[in-house]
Amino acid sequence: MGNDFLLNAERKARLDSAIRKFPGLTALVIGDLMLDVFIWGEVRRISPEAPVPVVEVSEQTKRLGGAANVAHNLATLGARVLPAGLVGDDSAGMELIDLFRQKSISSLGIIEETGRSTSVKTRVIARNQQVVRYDLESRRAPASDCADSLNKFIRESLAEADVVVVSDYAKGVVSAPVLDELRRLCGKVPVVVDPKVENIEFYRRFTIVTPNHHEAARMSGIPIENEESLNAAGFELLRRLECENLLITRGKDGMSIFRNSGQVEHIPTLARQVYDVTGAGDTVAAVLALGTAAGLSIVDASILANFAAGIVVAELGTAVVSAEQLARAVNTG
Repeated sequence: MGNDFLLNAERKARLDSAIRKFPGLTALVIGDLMLDVFIWGEVRRISPEAPVPVVEVSEQTKRLGGAANVAHNLATLGARVLPAGLVGDDSAGMELIDLFRQKSISSLGIIEETGRSTSVKTRVIARNQQVVRYDLESRRAPASDCADSLNKFIRESLAEADVVVVSDYAKGVVSAPVLDELRRLCGKVPVVVDPKVENIEFYRRFTIVTPNHHEAARMSGIPIENEESLNAAGFELLRRLECENLLITRGKDGMSIFRNSGQVEHIPTLARQVYDVTGAGDTVAAVLALGTAAGLSIVDASILANFAAGIVVAELGTAVVSAEQLARAVNTG
């Protein structure tokens, strides 16, 4: 698929029309909510205590991460968002909920679990390079009362949702019972799943599953080394998951779409500069979901998500894309 095909006038008009529909859409996001902490500074010397850089900290920022970043992307694009997930009864959980409120995103489906650690990823950035990342998290399944509250919120929210995004970071919220119930109740509402390798058996028979190429190789059992092995892995995973569509994100090599009709489309990357891929998969899932809910084909929705990914990877840290930025990128190519 060449750039001329990507950017013809008819396709641009379809994508622009879809973006204009985003404010009228409601998205349910189910998954692992995280707090992303960025510590910014400079390195001027090596520690005398160990062969490691000394970072002189100048600033600290906190952003919505994981499934919370998916919700933030959806809200920034204009959609109404209903996040469903867990936080702990700790300061990070309070900060996460406060960030949702600051972004005018509902926190009704965010359940606080006593004794649980809110997932926090802390990245130290010096001179535009990540020096280290350290994580604080809980991977256990939700307590039974929290699981009941979460499932109740999901059931009630499905009646309002135009699309569902499952954002799985393997921290315990996304489980077989939750997705079995979602499969039973979602009806014609499209479901986009951003997966984790270890939970592959959870994702069968959904609308779109979006592994990256490393995840697709591990999930299919086929090392991806060239286009032939990519196609073999894609169709094997499509067969195993019994989903309607599989979108494999491939970094600098773009995206590949596999459909249960037996068709495959390869989309080249639209990123001009890549500074940081943090959260790019969240942006892809969000735009893909809204594009699908707005009536786009899987190919058009994937192209729109590709534009969005090209925008956020040019930013440092967890970034989101607005409807205005996305429309401008589409119209200017």
